[in-house]
Amino acid sequence: MAAAKKKDIKTLKQLAQHIKKSLKHAILNIEVQRDEELTLWVERSKIYDVLAFLKNDTQCAFKQLIDICGADYPEHHERFEVIYHLLSMKHNRRIRVKLETDERTPIDTVSTLFSAAGWFEREVWDMYGIFFEGHLDLRRILSDYGFEGHPLRKDFPLTGFVEMRYDEDEKRIVQEPVELMQGFRRFDYTSPWEEMTNVQLPGDEKATKPEFMGGAE
Repeated sequence: MAAAKKKDIKTLKQLAQHIKKSLKHAILNIEVQRDEELTLWVERSKIYDVLAFLKNDTQCAFKQLIDICGADYPEHHERFEVIYHLLSMKHNRRIRVKLETDERTPIDTVSTLFSAAGWFEREVWDMYGIFFEGHLDLRRILSDYGFEGHPLRKDFPLTGFVEMRYDEDEKRIVQEPVELMQGFRRFDYTSPWEEMTNVQLPGDEKATKPEFMGGAE
């Protein structure tokens, strides 16, 4: 098993060197994490070229796009990360591709390269407001039409901007601005529930240990 593990690590590092040599002007950094996860940091403007190479190169053959997701780090100079997850069925291998962008700079769509990217990019746009240049149908996919803001941004309020309810008088769903007193915006994350045992877990500080359980003291 140890010999097989070393062989896999060696193969992964050889692949990383092959990619770096072939895409030297597009790759910012390469990481091999936990000896089994290969991550590429790429130049934002080169994302289409990088993914096209990873798909079509015979040593890579990452022909399946598994997911595109986003991450928000408001403290960073460019607050957003866009992460692409690819799978090679031929080589039984996965790879992660990352880039950074801000609120105004668009990213080239890869929906013409991977058809699955069409929906994934719509989700990233919906949740984070990251724009994909060249996408033919970039509109919301998870939130409702007319939704305000992008709910996975760190600065999006937990209460949202509007609330939906069924109006008995109008016999339809209506949307109204959220009216929440400031006092209700202070959230208490400790659990109000009592545990069924005498073991008090983190988050259960408000609960009282049941006296009927043996070994309570």
